[in-house]
Amino acid sequence: MILFPNSKINIGLHVADKRGDGYHNIETIFFPVQVNDVLEIISAEELKFSVSGLTIAGNTNDNLCVKSYRLLKNDFPQLPQVNIFLHKAIPMGAGLGGGSADGAFALLLLNRLFQLNLSADQLIGYASQLGSDCPFFIINKPCFASGRGEILEQIQIDLSAYSFLLVHPNIHINTAWAFSKLKISGKNKSVKEIISQPISGWKEELKNDFEEPVFSNYPQLKMIKEKLYRAGALYASMTGSGSTFFGIFEKNNVPSLSFDENFSVFVIK
Repeated sequence: MILFPNSKINIGLHVADKRGDGYHNIETIFFPVQVNDVLEIISAEELKFSVSGLTIAGNTNDNLCVKSYRLLKNDFPQLPQVNIFLHKAIPMGAGLGGGSADGAFALLLLNRLFQLNLSADQLIGYASQLGSDCPFFIINKPCFASGRGEILEQIQIDLSAYSFLLVHPNIHINTAWAFSKLKISGKNKSVKEIISQPISGWKEELKNDFEEPVFSNYPQLKMIKEKLYRAGALYASMTGSGSTFFGIFEKNNVPSLSFDENFSVFVIK
């Protein structure tokens, strides 16, 4: 069985405060976008994980797809051994949630393939054990996220009249570093309130708090955002802690922009 894990962007990202457990409380809108990996799982005689496409650094056992399998295997010992094939196309360390999507979609796929009959709430519970972003990909609809990002409220936001241009500059931003450089400014106008306004007003009010520290350390990234606005974007922002940027344009009116050859550019119509 094959599924196609998609990515997400953050539309607005406010870091409210640091919690006693070391995490931060945030406000953001998670919005799914169709930049996809490919995930296949089949029954096998032994557990095996294979990757094609973009190179994934680190230990195979740390991959969220493998962790998803082991998580379910603990509660469903009847699960057979499997081969997991992942074709990686979503850039990593990019603020697009690709790893979280892969882990969540592995839960979905295993649930369907082996008829575990897990409810959406149960799958969200498992996903929350994998990472803060993972529960979103079980819902996979626009959500207002708070807490660490795991408290999700589905919202109505219709962007079907627009197209997106995503630009990944092939720079990996370490999330822990980005959090350490934040200057927490306290309570802002709610992200949820701002996005309920016309998109024409987002530029002045809808911020990603990570942009300031990232631009200070990587000034070349600020130029990507400025280039998107000069090209006619109605709204442009970095997603997550970086380093991908997105511009929202009128439907089917995405300009043809030139970037460095090592950049990854995605047009979503």
